[in-house]
Amino acid sequence: MVGLLPVLVGITVLFLAGSFAWGQAFVSGSISGSVTDSTGAVIPEATMTLTNLGTNAKLTTQTDPTGFYKFLNLSPGNYKVDAGKSGFTHFTQEAITVLVNSNVRIDIAMKLGEVTQEVTVTGETPLIQPESSSLGQVVETRAVNELPLNGRNPLALVSLVPGVVPQGSSGQNPVTLNPFAQGNFQINGGAANQSAAYWDGAPLNTSGYVNLLALVPTQDALQEFKVQTDNLPAQYDRFAGGIISFSTKSGTNRFHGYAYEFLRNKVLNANNFFNNAAGLGVPAFTQNQFGGNAGGPIRKNKTFFFASFDGFRLRQGLPLLFSVPEEAWRRGDFSNLRDAQGNLIPIYDPFTTRLDSTTGQYVRD
Repeated sequence: MVGLLPVLVGITVLFLAGSFAWGQAFVSGSISGSVTDSTGAVIPEATMTLTNLGTNAKLTTQTDPTGFYKFLNLSPGNYKVDAGKSGFTHFTQEAITVLVNSNVRIDIAMKLGEVTQEVTVTGETPLIQPESSSLGQVVETRAVNELPLNGRNPLALVSLVPGVVPQGSSGQNPVTLNPFAQGNFQINGGAANQSAAYWDGAPLNTSGYVNLLALVPTQDALQEFKVQTDNLPAQYDRFAGGIISFSTKSGTNRFHGYAYEFLRNKVLNANNFFNNAAGLGVPAFTQNQFGGNAGGPIRKNKTFFFASFDGFRLRQGLPLLFSVPEEAWRRGDFSNLRDAQGNLIPIYDPFTTRLDSTTGQYVRD
C-alpha cells in the first residue's frame, strides 16, 4: 500500500513543475537559426551546444533534416553557441544576449575543414528579431541601475518606453505617494487598467476590477523588463492594453553582492518658510531606505542562489492642535464653559424641563 506522504509529495511536485513551465513562457527567450555550409546547403545532425556565460550551464541539441535548431525557455543573460559536424571546422558564436521575451536568430555558415580547426565569431546580438511580430522595448540592467529613480521604484521606468502613458491611480489622479498607483498605464492608446504585468511569469495584477499591481518589484532584484505594446502573442489574449514582463537576477559561478543605505533626517533638511515664520524648529523626520542583495553558487555549474531585500522606515512629527478638558470639567464643574467668542455657555438641568403655561414653551433651570 502506498503511503499518503509520497502521494502528496508527488502531487506537489507535479503542480510546481506545471506552474514553472507556464511561467517560463511569459519571460523566457529563445535562440534559433539554420546551419549551412559555404554553398548554402543545409547541414543536418550538426551538434549544437548552448552555454550560459554566467552559470556555465550547457544545453545540447542537433539540427533537424532542414538544418534548423532551436533552444527554448532561456533565462535572460549572455550565451554562446557552438556548432560541430564531422568534416567541418568547429564554429563558435559568442556575445549572444537574450532579453526578456526575445527570440534571437543566429544563422551559422560552417566551412569545410578539419575538426581541430575552429572559427569564432564575436559580435552583437541583432536588433531585429524576425522570429517575433510583436512590438515592444526591453529596458536592460544598465538602465535600471543607472537612470535616476526616486524612491527606487522600477515602475517609474516603464513610461520611458514609447507609447506608454502613466495614469497614476485607478481614479485617473496624478501619481501620489502610493507606489502601487504607478502600475496603471495606458499602452499604445489602450484604456487604463487594461495592461498586465508578470514577474518571472507569475501574474502581478490584482483580481479586483481596477487591475492594479499587487506587488512593487524591487530594483536590486530586477535584471530587466520588457514592455510589449502591440501585436501581442496569443497567451496574452485577455488583456486589451500592453504587457510588462519583469525578469529577476540569478546567481552565477561567482559570489557577488552589495548593501546600501539612504538617509534623510532633520539635521540634513532645512526648515520650511511657515515654521520659520512661526518661530518653530525643524519637525522630527527620519527616513531610512536600506537593503542589499547577494548571489553565488551553491554547487558550481549546477545550482545557484540569489536573494534581495529592500527596507523602508519613516518616522516624522506631525504638528496638530487639540482641545483637552480642563481639570474642573473632569470633576463635572462646567461653570467656566465658554464658546469660541469667550461667552459663558449656560448649563441647564434636563430634569427641570417643564411647560410654561404663559408662553406654551418648554423651559429648564
